[in-house]
Amino acid sequence: MLVHSDGGSYKPLNWMSPPARLRVSSPDEVDLELGVVEQWTVQSAKTDDRLIINIHEKISESSHDLGVDPGLIKDGVEADLQRLLAEQIETLGQGYSLIRREYFTAIGPVDILARDADGATVAIELKRRGDIDGVEQLTRYLELLNRDPLLAPVRGIFAAQQIKPQAKVLANDRGIDCVTLDYDAMRGVDDSESRLF
Repeated sequence: MLVHSDGGSYKPLNWMSPPARLRVSSPDEVDLELGVVEQWTVQSAKTDDRLIINIHEKISESSHDLGVDPGLIKDGVEADLQRLLAEQIETLGQGYSLIRREYFTAIGPVDILARDADGATVAIELKRRGDIDGVEQLTRYLELLNRDPLLAPVRGIFAAQQIKPQAKVLANDRGIDCVTLDYDAMRGVDDSESRLF
């Protein structure tokens, strides 16, 4: 429950943080004489804090049934990007093929291990927002993977929805390619070919 001033200030004048219960009741005779038509009591579930609001006039009241609350589901997390890129590995270039997702190493899993058109091994690190830490992480994977004679030589691709300029500079300096992923286009929500910009 938030109570704002008539001026519509950003910070409320008073509020009751959850968990709390709202009880709506009819006013007593004294409050009725003062013009109160309804009384709201907001009681904290954890403390004795209580906010009592006297309603003098209702200008508008509406409610909408939104159905069952599905809960918060994050969209576009790294796991979603990984799944989509694995299904659409040709996004990285013609002739790419998937070796496997979550390729385990002694220092952690590489998001995607693939082969390019020439049959060379490619390690792909995925991030929603690519920064220097992601490039460092991929560098460690590449150093380890290049010790395996069955995989070497392994090159890297740093893929993200957004890549910071500093991360691009570091990746290029280390011979790592950068690819910006269009998440909406990959999941078929947006047709990037029909956009003007």
